[in-house]
Amino acid sequence: MESEPQPNRSPVAMGVNGCSGAQQPPGDDPPLEEEFQGAAPKPRKHLLVVDDEPAVRRILETRLRMAGYGVTLAGDGEEALSQFYREQPDLVVLDVMLPKLDGFGVCRQIRAESPVPIIIVSALDNTSEKVAGLELGADDYLPKPFAPRELEMRIAAVLRRQEVTAPPQPSAQPEMRYQTGIIRAGHLVIDTNRRQVTCKGERLGLTYTEFSLLELLFREPGTVVPRATILEELWGYPPRKATNLRVVDVYVARLRNKLEPDPRNPELILTVRGTGYVSQGVTSVSHANN
Repeated sequence: MESEPQPNRSPVAMGVNGCSGAQQPPGDDPPLEEEFQGAAPKPRKHLLVVDDEPAVRRILETRLRMAGYGVTLAGDGEEALSQFYREQPDLVVLDVMLPKLDGFGVCRQIRAESPVPIIIVSALDNTSEKVAGLELGADDYLPKPFAPRELEMRIAAVLRRQEVTAPPQPSAQPEMRYQTGIIRAGHLVIDTNRRQVTCKGERLGLTYTEFSLLELLFREPGTVVPRATILEELWGYPPRKATNLRVVDVYVARLRNKLEPDPRNPELILTVRGTGYVSQGVTSVSHANN
């Protein structure tokens, strides 16, 4: 794939109706894809960008294509679902305030049948809206106005996490050896190689982010994991303000709802007030090479 010509940039930031007008310094352009630098080509990730503002769609499409992504656009909730089923994107950038079907409704329908990463962007920058989006299964929430560069960084972090956490494929070379870790905690059996969790023999449905959080908390049972550490490891950015940490709390609550017999009185994932979370109840950890 050949590189698209890149226009000369003006010092005036690209930002319209929600996308911030923050200036991008000359050296802050998105890095070229590895395939442009002589490395082996990587499969091009395809994004679905949903926003009802044509100007915002144009800006994001331009920036994301320059960053090396394939981009499909949608201007309302119904079109978003139609394009999602047709294109099967690798990630969805989803506005909340949409005609026909709002972003929460789109998120709910997508998450009911697909673990594809979803980043919600919205001018509704209050805690209740963020919590609502995250509880529906979004992987991240970016309030408007925002700099397109920040969205690019969030997208890259989510896709990188998904690639790292993907289970090994059967086509892997025979000499490759993977370590299987089995963690038993209460009625749970956590298989860190296959990224599966079973409770009393029944498999639980966890998203990529939920399992990554579970694995991080149970990596060293009894060790407190600060909320800031969780945010940086799983979402790829440090907390710039206290409300950024709310995403961690929401995901812990989602995990408890799926894992704990009584989520209001958790036995496996405990809160360390003012710090973070700690896992307990682990009865055994075993490792075996395939």
